Amino acid sequence: MRLRFGLVAGWAALIFLFSSFPNPPGASGGEWRYDAAHVAEYAILGALLAIALGHWRRTWPWFAIAVTAWLVASVYGMSDEFHQSFVPNRDANWLDVGFDAVGAALGIVVVTGIRAGRHLGPHGRTSG
Repeated sequence: MRLRFGLVAGWAALIFLFSSFPNPPGASGGEWRYDAAHVAEYAILGALLAIALGHWRRTWPWFAIAVTAWLVASVYGMSDEFHQSFVPNRDANWLDVGFDAVGAALGIVVVTGIRAGRHLGPHGRTSG
């Protein structure tokens, strides 16, 4: 469990670190690669949160784990945008929070699919 939450904390710290760097003068945040970066980094965060929470709260229904992981990742995205408002040549952008939330949801959906696939036998039936 410690390792899983350690990975979550490490990834969150990496997001914080990269958002602490000022944008170079003239860089615009409206380019598609910036939006894709938000989706990708929060897809990883959402997936890591879902895995960590799933192992920590094994008795919770998967839906509760997924929603909790999404909420935590989304709130972290909001806090990161707030943090960026203090970094030179950066700003807080609600659209970025939206990309963060979409990315977190995608990561959780991938984990959900992998998890569901492990519970199915070779013919699509529940194993066990």
